Amino acid sequence: MTGADDPVLTAWPEPTILTVTLNRPSVANAFNTAMAERLVAVFEGEAQASKTRCVILTGAGDRAFCAGADLKERNGMAEADWRAQHVLFERMAYAIMDCPTPVIAAVNGAAYAGGFELALAADFAYAVPQARFALTEVTLGLIPGIGGTQNLPRAIGLRKAKEILLTGQPISAAKAYEMGVVNRLCPPEALIADALDTARRIAEAAPLAVRAALRAIEDGADRPLPDARDREVAIYNTLIDTEDRKEGVAAFNEKRKPIFKGL
Repeated sequence: MTGADDPVLTAWPEPTILTVTLNRPSVANAFNTAMAERLVAVFEGEAQASKTRCVILTGAGDRAFCAGADLKERNGMAEADWRAQHVLFERMAYAIMDCPTPVIAAVNGAAYAGGFELALAADFAYAVPQARFALTEVTLGLIPGIGGTQNLPRAIGLRKAKEILLTGQPISAAKAYEMGVVNRLCPPEALIADALDTARRIAEAAPLAVRAALRAIEDGADRPLPDARDREVAIYNTLIDTEDRKEGVAAFNEKRKPIFKGL
């Protein structure tokens, strides 16, 4: 557990499920250097721990998931400092994208600019109906720089993504759901509970298999299909000699719930 003044709060609602909360509600959970450093530490550390079977990423309060980079901090920033900070922001987003543990974004409010990119960096997302999504960078003389131009087209297709990226206009949670950005719309009071319910289902599965499935999906996404099939089989074969595979088959035949240990 972390202190209330920490820009990122972590908690373990269950022994194998980690919640990560962006905690700057007074500025719509915009990320600054301190928040980025904490997110890097969390996603390169405890989020990857062997005991961690699922991560839920959300924002503090009921107004915003994340408004993106803190532009007040960046106002007047020297170009060299801007570039250096952006390298940190890249590492922050990539740590979420590259996390071997499944990450669910629980989008509790507006997800704008880099905040939308953080939601896209997760493996999938749930959102409240009041949430809005936008990649506003072109209206500020920039483009998304922590995965947005790559992850959004992969989620919804090129033509829909181009409209969002080139106009900078927000879309509703309902539209995001329709497009496939969001997997489920949840009442605000049920958002975390619904994310936790899904996290539990993931946590109950064999952890080595879950991580392997994620790896197979990511490794195969941009390969020609024959190469992707070969990669899938190669990853599949890494599970054959595991204790979890043996336990899963034994439990099925003995008609009992398996006890997976990640071995």
